[in-house]
Amino acid sequence: MSTPYLGEIRVVGFTFPPVGWVSCNGQLLSISENDALFSLIGTIYGGDGVTTFAVPSMNSRVGIGSQGGLAGPGLSNYPQGTVGGTESVTLQATQMPVHGHPYSAPLQGSTAGSATDDPAGNRPGNLAATYAATGNGKNLAANAVTANISPAGSSQAHPNVSPVLALNYIIATEGIYPSQP
Repeated sequence: MSTPYLGEIRVVGFTFPPVGWVSCNGQLLSISENDALFSLIGTIYGGDGVTTFAVPSMNSRVGIGSQGGLAGPGLSNYPQGTVGGTESVTLQATQMPVHGHPYSAPLQGSTAGSATDDPAGNRPGNLAATYAATGNGKNLAANAVTANISPAGSSQAHPNVSPVLALNYIIATEGIYPSQP
């Protein structure tokens, strides 16, 4: 590896931070032992700013560019150190688009002959003889059979994670102090 900038973050495929690096897991570091790194990142990621400061926690996180907190046109503003998102989400009925669930329920109604699922002009099931005996001729209208479909689901969270590959993030605690232009 070339000499890193102090505070540089890299993604690695191995399981440990090499000498001069620490894992980006939100751990607290001593200011007195890492004063140069503290001068660069301060307490953006945590710590009390008196004796400790934290390195970023990249555990279950995806980095997003902050550009100093200045968003471009149509982009959200994420000041450096801001965390957000969640690994699982519970959808509420108000978050779902209006939609229907078509259904078909066999009526087995008939005025005579073969049973049908179409209610228009038919009688329910084997009550046809009863209706015919009364002479009322009570046929069903096309909209006579209605139903309500209750919301489905059980308000349990579902995963909200894009396909991922777990890698390790490390931050340089030793290296070249970056100069500003």
